[in-house]
Amino acid sequence: MATRVVGALQQYPARFAFIAYMLVIALGTVLLMMPWSVNDSSRPVSLVDALFTATSALCVTGLTVRSTGHDYSFAGQLVILGLIQLGGIGIVTVTTFVTLATGRGDTMHQRVAAAEALGSEPGRHLAGLLGRILALILGFEFAGFLSLAGHALVMGTGPDEGLWGALFHSISAFCNAGFSLYDDSLERFRGDLWYSGTIMVLVVFGGLGFPVLADLGRAAVRAYRREPWRLSLHSKLMLAGTGALLAISWLAFLALEWHNTLQADTLPVKLLAALFQAVTCRTAGFNTVPTDELRSASLWISTMLMSVGAGPCSTAGGFKVSTLMVLVLVAWRRLGGHEHVFAFRRTISSETVNRAIATSLLFAVIGMVMLAAVLIAEQASLSPSEEHAFFLDAFFETISALGTVGLSTGVTPSLSTPAKLLLIVAMLIGRLGPITVFVALSHRPQRRFVEYPVEPVYIG
Repeated sequence: MATRVVGALQQYPARFAFIAYMLVIALGTVLLMMPWSVNDSSRPVSLVDALFTATSALCVTGLTVRSTGHDYSFAGQLVILGLIQLGGIGIVTVTTFVTLATGRGDTMHQRVAAAEALGSEPGRHLAGLLGRILALILGFEFAGFLSLAGHALVMGTGPDEGLWGALFHSISAFCNAGFSLYDDSLERFRGDLWYSGTIMVLVVFGGLGFPVLADLGRAAVRAYRREPWRLSLHSKLMLAGTGALLAISWLAFLALEWHNTLQADTLPVKLLAALFQAVTCRTAGFNTVPTDELRSASLWISTMLMSVGAGPCSTAGGFKVSTLMVLVLVAWRRLGGHEHVFAFRRTISSETVNRAIATSLLFAVIGMVMLAAVLIAEQASLSPSEEHAFFLDAFFETISALGTVGLSTGVTPSLSTPAKLLLIVAMLIGRLGPITVFVALSHRPQRRFVEYPVEPVYIG
């Protein structure tokens, strides 16, 4: 049975992932509609709301149409947490395995390099790699649980609520899901360095991706043994890009929200809340400041961060930090007159550059199409003036769904059924997109037996 599953995954990774996600979403929808999954039997969960919640949980998005902590019972919350865990493990496993199976190239050298970067041996398949991924994910989540549980005990929270909240939020944070048991997300912990800091660490490491975490682990072991070590180009680009995005967005949120959502806070709380906002836009979905009260410029920056997301082979969405870094390097080198794109004394192949351009363009096109569809779905219930005001909210929610982020300005529960269904589709595309796109762009280029004349096209 295991051999057949591995064979199907290797031969049809995108099809296998799609069918698996559909089956799990269907099962989750049915379970969330059960009477024992809701707290108040007089307010049953509708089919659309259950479908939306199951999709959001499995796609580790975090957008909600019902209160996780109040509308769902412990059993319902357990179903949601199970979907989050399956989604987090599933996307890392499938994308990592597809990366290894395709080898990022056709030569043996490239396959060996890809296997080494992923912490696997050439020729090995899912079993060994899955074990390392599971150990890594569960290890981070357990460490986060211990930290949050310790916080609950110190703060005097009851053992039932404190331990369950610690487990739920640690898994939700590392999987970049953004589901919270509190209706205000994590606003009550705005000035709590222990709690907010733990969540931020889990979010960042969950978003770096398995290749980077494996690379950092090997480097740490070799450094401890005083052996020579180096990070891969991918890890360097991911770490540099993540650090730059966090620093720039942290300063931007501080400046824009200083006299707005952060006005009543002390300096340490302002610094912490702005940093949390910068981190959570990396597809985490939690918030410690009310998203609907952010300035328009802050919402726009948040939207751009959500579209970028985090790293490949991670629990996060977006078109990825490594893609953005490649695009920045392409623009910088081309403007400098360089023919080749290089960084850290390594050359980036033209194939990688083409993938980065195709991935980012595809994400942008899908985002525009989904935004237009949501606006059309809602225009019947809005006046022209309300439509104009709704545009930014719709843009924010659409990118949040497509980037599997989960941040919301609060309009999702009030959307019409067609708009909710469109966001469900956006979450699925955002979650399954990396697999499908990677497979499509990894196929061996077709040989052409006819060469056509070259003719210039003027750009700019």
